[in-house]
Amino acid sequence: MKKANAQRAPESLKRRIRRWVLRGLTALVALPVVLTLLYTVVPPTSSLMLYRSITGQPVWQEWVPLDEISVSLQRSVVVSEDSTFCQNSGVDWTAVRRQVDKLLEGKRPRGASTITMQLAKNLFLWNDRDYVRKALEVPLAMLLDTVLTKRRVLEIYLNVVEWGPGIYGAEAASQTFFGKSAAKLSATQAAILATALPNPIARNPAKPSSGHRRLASINRSRAQVAGEVLNCISAGNR
Repeated sequence: MKKANAQRAPESLKRRIRRWVLRGLTALVALPVVLTLLYTVVPPTSSLMLYRSITGQPVWQEWVPLDEISVSLQRSVVVSEDSTFCQNSGVDWTAVRRQVDKLLEGKRPRGASTITMQLAKNLFLWNDRDYVRKALEVPLAMLLDTVLTKRRVLEIYLNVVEWGPGIYGAEAASQTFFGKSAAKLSATQAAILATALPNPIARNPAKPSSGHRRLASINRSRAQVAGEVLNCISAGNR
């Protein structure tokens, strides 16, 4: 009898462990869904902003609605970061396939992240570059694209993206680097900010290097001829 009870005890413990593991996994899956629904109306905080706050590092962010962010900056960012923003479903599958092919060929994959995928990383994931994080970005981006409008995705992205150490969002970046609100950015300033995003720690929009200025000039030219890259966030698509 004692032997039977001894055998049942470990089995009971195993069941409890499995149950808690299952509950933990369910919570991990459900949390992004719940948060995304919440973010339809509530301004979110990025995971990096949260980490900096918890560790006592300074964070500067001023949330502003999309209408208070220069259209020039909106265009420049979309042209620079995700030219298919209005057409893709959160993931640019053509770009993803190209990068997978590079990986299979033994080359280092680069790019393929849409604005929505970058937003998924900013809201839910970590900053290190690794394949696990990239794989998680895909379903999370599809979730964001399903629940949020394109307008809301761009609005949140422009308010939480990192533009420098402790500087988050277009308003804080505009005030820091140009001493003006995000609504008053010129096309040149918008292009400089947009082309700082791939490397916001190394690229200082207030003192752009010659290479940074060259990228900004190319971005501004492309933004001018890009057509209706913002047609999915017009008043009729709010």
